[in-house]
Amino acid sequence: MKTIQSLVFVLLLLLMLNVGVSPMFAKAPTTPKILFTSARDGNYEVYIMNPDGSEKVNLTRHHAHDLDAVWSPTGEQILFVSDRGGKRDIYLMNSNGTNVRRIFKSKTETGREDPTWAPDGKRIAYWYLRGKDGPSGVYIATLGKQDAEYFVLGSVPAWSPDGTEIACGAADPGGAWLILADVRTRKYTRLLPKKALPWQRFPSWSATGEKLVFVGNNDPLPVIAGKGIDEARALHNAWQDKQTIFIVNRDGTGLQQLVDEAGKEAWAPAISPDGEHVLYTQQTNGENQIFKLDVNSGIRTQLTHISRNFGGDWFDPAYALPVSPQPHLLTTTWGDVKTQ
Repeated sequence: MKTIQSLVFVLLLLLMLNVGVSPMFAKAPTTPKILFTSARDGNYEVYIMNPDGSEKVNLTRHHAHDLDAVWSPTGEQILFVSDRGGKRDIYLMNSNGTNVRRIFKSKTETGREDPTWAPDGKRIAYWYLRGKDGPSGVYIATLGKQDAEYFVLGSVPAWSPDGTEIACGAADPGGAWLILADVRTRKYTRLLPKKALPWQRFPSWSATGEKLVFVGNNDPLPVIAGKGIDEARALHNAWQDKQTIFIVNRDGTGLQQLVDEAGKEAWAPAISPDGEHVLYTQQTNGENQIFKLDVNSGIRTQLTHISRNFGGDWFDPAYALPVSPQPHLLTTTWGDVKTQ
């Protein structure tokens, strides 16, 4: 009886502190699942579906724009970007869409976007555009704490499965390339020589860390200075439509183009945990749709067919990292921001 009374007391105390207890009891999917963004309900929402495209479920169900969702290492929680607070920022929710809360108290002039989890489940990295809180670039934050640390000048980060590196895009006026930045030292190297591809961005790691997929373009960015508006737009669109999906080994070898350049641009790649399939987004019949590509056979499957869809992030319980829920997440800091 005393044990039961103690448990009830603890739960009541947590509720009095305005702390959500559901993260402690959040459950990961028991079968492989894919997160994606869709506007089929009139605004961008975070959805979940099976790897074959079946059983699509809206997780966020909010009038704001919710997008760019990524699984936690254990699959129990989901990071996503939302403008429900007025400007885009990073939010956290359980795997079933419950207990939504904003991570940071401080509001920014622009926004935090493109979150990625560290494999320890304690830290995240994200892309922040220049504002009053610091310069543009990739930042690292510890969950449950408000202070984020500037990491490197780059965009759209992807944390490596072993936790030692963050892949992200870096750019100059003539192009962009992928870098691998050491989390401890902040030193970085290029994944590929700049001459290999003039334009590289949006990396995604395989679960083993042996391969990455990314968006690439074989053509250099066209010079549009001095051109008329229509001509400049035509040049840019022609260049953009040649963007496609590539796969490469972690050491920069074995570069392979996965998607043909025909048609509209291919973007938002995500490699499956087993490295056998790649998700990507491409416009067809005037709408962005999500496709799944078999890396070995080249067989392409369209997973979405309604309205605007993009992105994707895989979870497979067979590849889930052995990270336990962190007790320090249950703090009044997290409880200060309620579901809106």
